[in-house]
Amino acid sequence: MAEPMDAAEPIIRVENLTAGYDDRPILRDLNFVVQPGEVFVILGGSGCGKSTLLKHMIGLYPSLAGRVLINGHDLTAAEGDERRAIMRQFGVMYQSGALFGSMTLAENVKLPLEEYTELQDEAIDLIARMKLELVGLDQFTGHLPNEISGGMQKRAAIARAMALDPRILFLDEPSAGLDPITSAELDALIRRLSRTLNVTFVIVTHELASIYAIADRVIMLDKRTQGIIAEGDPRKLRDESDNPWVRQFFRREPELAAA
Repeated sequence: MAEPMDAAEPIIRVENLTAGYDDRPILRDLNFVVQPGEVFVILGGSGCGKSTLLKHMIGLYPSLAGRVLINGHDLTAAEGDERRAIMRQFGVMYQSGALFGSMTLAENVKLPLEEYTELQDEAIDLIARMKLELVGLDQFTGHLPNEISGGMQKRAAIARAMALDPRILFLDEPSAGLDPITSAELDALIRRLSRTLNVTFVIVTHELASIYAIADRVIMLDKRTQGIIAEGDPRKLRDESDNPWVRQFFRREPELAAA
């Protein structure tokens, strides 16, 4: 479980982060915070580095410079048991869902509990059922991933990400591949979990309907500048931003004509 913290303090702080691969920067000198209980969205055009930023925020790749603080602890510098303790404070849902196809939904959700806790089997079974119930899948605990819809697979992946009761959930393109109705249902689930469990969400997406439905605050990345070009309420950015690229994105306008 995550340690208690002062509600006035950010739950995530990104400081001077340069992110990339093989010493090739994709994003440079990023600075932003995420507040507890926020639904925080990372957005931008194709190739701007949204998923790259998320992968660095969860420690999948080392930063080229700067640091990521989770609950006040520096994930980028931590090693061993300290690093594992920090990583237990968040759960991750990858774009594909990444469920194990040979395991039932319940078995998928139980995996983190079996790996990271010493709970008895009965307790693990109960927690897995409870997590699946939270996402509306309590009637499908014995189903394999290929026996349910894409939207249900995303829900099951969220249930697994919540198995250890993290205070933060990272979701990578949760609406990808979903029809508009299923996507709207997933948006409603995210808002409900945010309100009822006070979970902080960090979500990568470019789906405008989802952004307007779920986001408390956004940052917009831009591959031209390799940085953040906008931050705030998405509706205010759409209506009030003085940056033409930001207005273009939020209004779904075509590429600006060359001068």
